[in-house]
Amino acid sequence: MAWNSLVCGDKLTNWLTLVQPLCTRPRPHCEPMNNSADSGLSATGTPARTAVSVRNASVIYQTADAPVHALCDIDFDIAEGEFVALIGPSGCGKTTLMRVIADLEKISAGQVLVNGVSPAEARMARAYGYVFQAPALFPWRTVLANVTLPLQIQGKGKADAKRIALEHLQRVELKGFEGKYPWQLSGGMQQRVSIARALSFEPKILMMDEPFGALDEITRDRLNEQLQQLWQRERRTVVFVTHSIAEAVYLSTKIVVMSPRPGRIVKVIDSTLPNERHLGLRDTPEFMALAHEVREALADGHGG
Repeated sequence: MAWNSLVCGDKLTNWLTLVQPLCTRPRPHCEPMNNSADSGLSATGTPARTAVSVRNASVIYQTADAPVHALCDIDFDIAEGEFVALIGPSGCGKTTLMRVIADLEKISAGQVLVNGVSPAEARMARAYGYVFQAPALFPWRTVLANVTLPLQIQGKGKADAKRIALEHLQRVELKGFEGKYPWQLSGGMQQRVSIARALSFEPKILMMDEPFGALDEITRDRLNEQLQQLWQRERRTVVFVTHSIAEAVYLSTKIVVMSPRPGRIVKVIDSTLPNERHLGLRDTPEFMALAHEVREALADGHGG
């Protein structure tokens, strides 16, 4: 397997930005816009603290010919412990929105708060764990060495880092593979290493940018099930980008449907499915009804 399929320079830069906080950059300015808000509840249906609050947020890229409006009037909340899927067509700004929350992208207007502070302050407090579309593993480091890396960057001793890494590898069912190299693993196993690494420093928010999009359907189903079980055990706040309606419905407590560029929120759908889920749930009338609601919202976003 080619090394460039395992590790990408841009993704590594972004990952290192998250695990080793850097100085913040000045925000650009643009005209504020308006939109409606949606409040979140915890997975149990009781009021929970707000983990992420986005108000009238827009992102505009200045280009040589004309400005590109990537996000427009984004306005919603994520409650602590929610699993929130961002779904929409390619180019709608799903990843841009996630990057804004993670302080990897700056807004042009509006306000974003994470755990009551700015995204930059949240990043400095190491609030984020980030799983990219590609695993972004160092191919010359073993599985164990990849997972211990952020812990070592953050000053953990070698013994503590190893103990924590082994615990998290066991949580993603990779016990016994700690001595392997990324190129010796399947794509699904590489992504599980990436998830273990993201969880190793106990972030309050797990950001997942289409982590299973390149995998075959059987592997994807298995990882969806494992991720759901992991969320059930820990109830960590998760923001998950996907193109898959079935994946969004199966995993999420809340589904945020976005329109084509400029990305806007078309609809926020609270899941009516039980918190504890299994793959067989996808054949139930309740699942199909929710998937149909998401599909209709996507069609509405396209203007038809």
